Amino acid sequence: MCTSFTFLSFFNISDDVVPYFKTEPGLPQIHLEGNRLVLTCLAEGSWPLEFKWMHNDSELTTYTSEYKYIIPSLQRLDAGFYRCVVRNRMGALLQRRSEVQVAYMGNFMDTDQRKTVSQGHAAVLNLLPITSCPRPQVTWFREGHKIIPSHRIAITLENQLVILATTAGDTGAYYAQAVNERNGENKTSPLIHLSIANVGTPETMAPVIVVPPGNRSVVAGSSEITLECIANARYVVKLHVNWKRNGVRISGGLHSFGRRLTISNPTSADTGLYVCEATLSGSTFDAATAKAFLSIIEPPYFTAEPESRILVEVEETVDIVCRAMGVPLPTLQWYKDAISISKLQNPRYKMLSSGGLRIQKLRPEDSGIFQCFASNEGGEIQTYTYLDVTNVAPAFTQLPVDTTVTDGMTATLRCEVSGAPKPAITWRRGKHILASGSVRIPRFMLLESGGLQIAPVSIQDAGNYTCYAANMEGSLNASAALTVWNRTFIINPPEDRVVIKGTTATLRCGATHDPRITLRYVWKKDNTVITPSSSSRIVVEKDGSLLISQTWSGDIGDYTCEIISEGGNDSRTARLEVIELPHSPQNLLATLNSSHSHTVMLSWVRPFDGNSPVLYYIVELSENNSPWKVHLSNVGPEMTGITVRGLTPARTYQFRVCAVNQVGRGQYSAETSRLMLPEEPPSAPPKNIVASGRTNQSIMVQWQPPPETEHNGVLRGYILRYRLAGLPGEHQQRNITSPEVNYCLVTELIIWTQYEIQVAAYNGAGLGVFSRAVTEYTLQGVPTAPPQNVQMEAVNSTTIQFLWNPPPQQFINGINQGYKLLAWPAEVPEATTVVTIAPDFHGVHHGYITNLKKFTAYFASVLCFTTPGDGPPSTPQLIWTHEDKPGAVGHLSFTEILDTSLKVSWQEPLEKNGIITGYQVSWEVYGRNGSRLTHTLSNTTHEYKIKGLSSLTTYTIDVAAVTTAGAGLATSSTISSGVPPELPGAPSNLVISNISPRSATLQFRPGYDGKTSISRWIVEGQVSIGDEEEWVSLYEEENEPDAQTLEIPNLTPYTHYRFRMRQVNIVGSSPVSQSSRVIQTLQAPPDVAPTSVTVRTASETSLRLRWVPLPDSQYNGNPESVGYRIKYWRPDLQAPSLTQVINDRLEREFTIEGLEEWTEYELQMQAFNAIGAGPWSVAVRGRTRESVPSAAPENVSAEAVSSTQILLTWASVPEQDQNGLILGYKVLFRAKDLDPEPRSHVVRGNHSQSALLAGLRKFVLYELQVLAFTRIGNGVPSSPLILERTKDDAPGPPVRLVFPEVRLTSVRIVWQPPEEPNGIILGYQIAYRLASSSPNTFTTVEVGATVRQFTATELAPESAYVFRLSAKTRQGWGEPLEATVITTEKRERPAPPRELLVPQAEVTARSLRLQWVPGSDGASPIRYFTVQVRELPRGEWQTYSSSISHEATACAVERLRPFTSYKLRLKATNDIGDSDFSAETDAVTTLQDVPGEPPSFISVTPHTTSSVLIQWRVRAREGQDLKKYRRYEVILTAYNIIGESPASAPVEVFVGEAAPAMAPQNIQVTPLTASQLEVTWDPPPPESQNGNIQGYKVYYWEAESQNETEKMKVLFLPETMVKLKNLTSHTQYLVSISAFNAAGDGPQSDPRQGRTHQAGKRAMCFQPTGFHRAPLSMATVAPEPRQTRGPSSPSPQLSARLTQNTCRCVPGDLDLQRGRPGCDSFASPRGWPWPIAWWGPWYPRDNSEHSVPPSRLSRITEGRQALHLHPGLLPIPSGSFLLGS
Repeated sequence: MCTSFTFLSFFNISDDVVPYFKTEPGLPQIHLEGNRLVLTCLAEGSWPLEFKWMHNDSELTTYTSEYKYIIPSLQRLDAGFYRCVVRNRMGALLQRRSEVQVAYMGNFMDTDQRKTVSQGHAAVLNLLPITSCPRPQVTWFREGHKIIPSHRIAITLENQLVILATTAGDTGAYYAQAVNERNGENKTSPLIHLSIANVGTPETMAPVIVVPPGNRSVVAGSSEITLECIANARYVVKLHVNWKRNGVRISGGLHSFGRRLTISNPTSADTGLYVCEATLSGSTFDAATAKAFLSIIEPPYFTAEPESRILVEVEETVDIVCRAMGVPLPTLQWYKDAISISKLQNPRYKMLSSGGLRIQKLRPEDSGIFQCFASNEGGEIQTYTYLDVTNVAPAFTQLPVDTTVTDGMTATLRCEVSGAPKPAITWRRGKHILASGSVRIPRFMLLESGGLQIAPVSIQDAGNYTCYAANMEGSLNASAALTVWNRTFIINPPEDRVVIKGTTATLRCGATHDPRITLRYVWKKDNTVITPSSSSRIVVEKDGSLLISQTWSGDIGDYTCEIISEGGNDSRTARLEVIELPHSPQNLLATLNSSHSHTVMLSWVRPFDGNSPVLYYIVELSENNSPWKVHLSNVGPEMTGITVRGLTPARTYQFRVCAVNQVGRGQYSAETSRLMLPEEPPSAPPKNIVASGRTNQSIMVQWQPPPETEHNGVLRGYILRYRLAGLPGEHQQRNITSPEVNYCLVTELIIWTQYEIQVAAYNGAGLGVFSRAVTEYTLQGVPTAPPQNVQMEAVNSTTIQFLWNPPPQQFINGINQGYKLLAWPAEVPEATTVVTIAPDFHGVHHGYITNLKKFTAYFASVLCFTTPGDGPPSTPQLIWTHEDKPGAVGHLSFTEILDTSLKVSWQEPLEKNGIITGYQVSWEVYGRNGSRLTHTLSNTTHEYKIKGLSSLTTYTIDVAAVTTAGAGLATSSTISSGVPPELPGAPSNLVISNISPRSATLQFRPGYDGKTSISRWIVEGQVSIGDEEEWVSLYEEENEPDAQTLEIPNLTPYTHYRFRMRQVNIVGSSPVSQSSRVIQTLQAPPDVAPTSVTVRTASETSLRLRWVPLPDSQYNGNPESVGYRIKYWRPDLQAPSLTQVINDRLEREFTIEGLEEWTEYELQMQAFNAIGAGPWSVAVRGRTRESVPSAAPENVSAEAVSSTQILLTWASVPEQDQNGLILGYKVLFRAKDLDPEPRSHVVRGNHSQSALLAGLRKFVLYELQVLAFTRIGNGVPSSPLILERTKDDAPGPPVRLVFPEVRLTSVRIVWQPPEEPNGIILGYQIAYRLASSSPNTFTTVEVGATVRQFTATELAPESAYVFRLSAKTRQGWGEPLEATVITTEKRERPAPPRELLVPQAEVTARSLRLQWVPGSDGASPIRYFTVQVRELPRGEWQTYSSSISHEATACAVERLRPFTSYKLRLKATNDIGDSDFSAETDAVTTLQDVPGEPPSFISVTPHTTSSVLIQWRVRAREGQDLKKYRRYEVILTAYNIIGESPASAPVEVFVGEAAPAMAPQNIQVTPLTASQLEVTWDPPPPESQNGNIQGYKVYYWEAESQNETEKMKVLFLPETMVKLKNLTSHTQYLVSISAFNAAGDGPQSDPRQGRTHQAGKRAMCFQPTGFHRAPLSMATVAPEPRQTRGPSSPSPQLSARLTQNTCRCVPGDLDLQRGRPGCDSFASPRGWPWPIAWWGPWYPRDNSEHSVPPSRLSRITEGRQALHLHPGLLPIPSGSFLLGS
């Protein structure tokens, strides 16, 4: 550093400029609350300029370079006067004040006012106080109507409402509305109730000034000033107000009925005394006057001001002038550099009387800005001058020094200089001026002290800096070097952190620094240095990071990381917040809301928020001890109370509240005590009212209870009211006194009448809302009178006509549905014909009965009917139908047939249709219509000989019966005279077409007619194809003599048929025709349903369905596609039915699973095949087995009704979950944390749904559950557990009272709380007295509930004292515990008790009684005994009780196990301590008790038809001699010599079903043919059938190959014979049979043998077609000899003759694989090794006729042999031939 005193000629002192303001404040500003306010201070002068702000003369800021002052959000306290101060090196300057006003509006005081005035006087209503800025605009209202000023009403300048000459009509409620025009707020005042008193008002009243004018001041130049004067008189209309100034009347500026005088632009000339004068014209009353003075204020103004700059030498005296004028005279105040002269207290400064300032003996420090302020009520003005003291050359008071700074920091080079005038400072670096009073470069600032500030410093700023100082007396300079280092600074500062309590917080602190320097990290918490070594939780890592583990609330604070280095220090601060879950709200209080019955008011104390603001509260409630549920999920954090709405009357509620912050949900508050909302009548009507007419005089009304939430109490019953619909009248009522009854049969009603019905529920609070009326009719009755004026007559031979009038309307008793016409034969009354006629409401009714029997006596009548049934019939009348022509005669036959005559015979017709009067016989030559002859015979003649016939002529002969109605239908026949009729021939050429499932068309060629007409056609058929099958008659057609086609009906679907025919004439039946080809009818759905469908219970959730399957003949389709479908449903629900499909056609039972317990189901079955399904069977009903309830009773609630009783209520188990008949309920209860196992209380019956538990412990929390039980067992207990505490009571005595410290004059007493506190212990009372004193002279002390000891002092030594200790709850003081103590120091532990004894007579199964003799008390009374019990053989000692009274010598020990051995021991305790344990007792064994549990794992299964096998965990037993076909329940108990255990749950079993025990008997196998065996048998013995035999299974197989050939045939009918068909000829078969019933298959019988016949046992014959009595030629074939035969085997020639009576098989194709015709199988002649081949006519479907081509017979192979046709073999046209040898 160097200093130079060289004078700088270029330097000029005039460079420095005194600061000055560019603008001055204006008028007051009004701003809105919350707005942002920016105050600016615009000033100039030499740099640097600094600014400071003041508010109401108090400093707001220090000097800074900021010229603005910002208030982000204005508040009311921000209103006032603001002033700016600006300074530089020359001095400081004050600005004039600027006023800021904040607009706001307060509230009126919230109380109504009352005011009474006498009639005729003026009423002055003052505006109630209200704070407002600016002053509000006020409007007055009366009862909602705005008040307009008038000659009688005025509103004063002070916003008073004045009502002049009041009358009674002015009485009312008045209020004012105040409006803040700046912020728009408006407020309404409370009411002011004005009353007018009538006290005899005179007719006129003298003028009175009510509101006089007040003295006023106004600043000259204001816009206006108003004076006000309000007077009252009677009458007001005659009142006049005048104004005078200084005695001169004023005529201008008056308004508002003369009450106001306004002076515009007031000046000093308007100053004076103003008088208002009120006069009443036309009266003699004196004028009323009032005065006010108006003064004019003139703002100050200067008459003399100082020069802007005063230059004075040191030690001189200077006067600075300042004079001002104004009205009133302004006050002057002087400031130096913005500081009041009075505060400087400089004795050299003196105020002159003229207002100027004198300064004596000037010094250099007196240089500065002197400011003069003049102010009065009109305003404030100021002027100033700069005083410059000279003649002192510059001198350094502080030289610049070399400085080292860090890059980025602020470097300050000091340079302080004295001198007068104040030297000007200039800083240079090299040739560059960096700072001076007129030069300012960024980053370089000239300080007021003269120093240079460089901010921020950069590396390039390093170098030498020179400070130059100069004034007019001289100049000097000095230099200093600036060194700049790379700055150390934090680049990764710690950041504000919020961590959750218990976690680790990490605060980073990374820095960059000059590598030449070292760093040191210092962490501070709240400005206190952290020492990591003092806590293992705190670690400072190498990179400076601070790690705090296991954070807690003590870690909350501001953490500062300080980096200390030579390259600079840096520090950063961050806030660490440790947050946690909020605490639980405290003092939660729930109170009923008296004004709203469905609400509860909750209040609580705001909890600790866990250092994280509470976001919201959650309110949960428990209704009737139900689980807690959220009721309000977002209660605002500012709330500490809320009204809980939407609650249900007559229910108990508990509440709890928790707070939620960003960490999560805090703990819930303590639960409130339970509140019971008062009961109210039900608020909703019963729902789903259904009325249905039950009879014609009753209506059944059913309903469901109101929604449970609308019960508002315990329902007591229902009121049902009814009356005739649509008619006025009183309601009739029925009181249903049980809430469980939800129906009512309303009886004694009027038939077929509409009623309107309503139902309401009621509870203890009253009757609820009636439901909407439903209407219903009583049912219709049957008519009680017959139709009237009934007339009837026969119209013809089959019809009767009826005419009648309806019954009287009042006797119809319903809607006339019509009439029934009745007619029945007199001889057969039960054969009634009924015809229904619809009602005709116009004219006479009529109707007909047709299709009656002809010429028959009938009784007939008419009745009227309604929907319920028929009315009485009219009186029967006898009517005969008319005669008619008779039917055909029967049994027409011919005898004595000669060439010219014959006899014809007949029988009378079956349908005479009248009285037969005779017969007509007619005949004619067949085909000649004109040759007919007729002869009439008597009615007794039944034969006639016709003569005169031509021989060998065919005649047609007719015979007919005759009545009066004419001849009947003729019976006709043809006959040839001289040729007797004979049997007809067989039809031929049978062709089948149009095959359907149930019919086929048969075309044929009729056979020889036997010389007479064919009367009937007979069609026979074979169903199972085979020569041995029976032919049965399928269809007959009569009276179609010329028929050639027949439709065969009633066939069985999917069945093979072969047909043949006969034709019948008058002689008899023809031979059968050749059989047709084999056809198979098409498939069709089954016609019938399975039979014998039964259903039985299988389990609680399943039913077993059994049936008899369809026989093969009823499949109507392919057996492989046949199955069964089961449909089942609940009849009590409108739900769709469910189905199960069984694809096995032989299945006989099926178990349906997954059903509801104890539920009735309806079931149906149908069979189906590939085509479709058959009909449904008749529905059967079955119910699943009863089970235990699968749900708990609903709405379980508990309420303590006393200290030992709790009342539980519940609703029944939902019906779908009852699973049986509810027999009652069990209440399970357990003292929480006290009882090891719950006890139970049984409530029998399903109608009781409440229980009162008595004998409970006092003020103990009980866990309660309710379950329902059926006879099967217990259901599910209710969940969750209901917690209810019995009410409190006076407590029991405290326990374990001891005196551990006993001195001669004091004792210390220690105790434990009562074992039965019976409530919350509130305190204890210790009472003591000398044992020898009066029993009533106790000294009593009360202590708090947490105190467990007490020291009694000032006792007498060696004296006995009685201490009595008792506890207190809300219910009062409890039973005291008394003990005696002796004030002595000679005490010791007691001796153990002795002679322990357990008398055997006192031992039970679960308890015993222990007796003992106390040992020595050790000179200190025994306080209590402790009993311990040990279960043998290996049990540990367990303390049974440690609070047995010191007076006891026996104790009952309970809760022991039956039939268990125990040992016991005892010890005593006194004030010194415990004794040793006594000697153990001998082993004592409790008595046996009945078994505590029933046997388990019970299963019951049928064993035989009269026994079941019962099995359980111990052993199994067979129960016998049971009755068949009954359902049994099996219940097991265990017992011992003491008694029985509880019963097990019942297990069901059905007895009477078991599979047959034996096979069928006496099996016989008889061969019928080469392919059939007949098997017969007897049923199993009756005692082994085990039920009804449903059928048999026949197993048969070839003896040598059972596995390949075994077949089975099922017979579902109880037949005992079967034909086995299609067997192999001459083969040994084995047959075995088993019987089956509903329970299953019995055993198979031993196999029985049977062999089919050989094929040659009967001749093979054929009958040709189209030949009669004609022999057939033979053909021969030569077979190739078999290689397997011996050389001597013959080759016989076989031949046969076929005659007319031989049988044939037609048509048919050869079955070349089986070597037999396609139509059937047959056997070869005896010994013939190959099958026979043949053919006959082949009829294709187009009915053409062909022969089988010979080529089709070219080769027939069986095994390895071949048969070739002989070359000479010739086919026979339309015939057959036999292959032979």
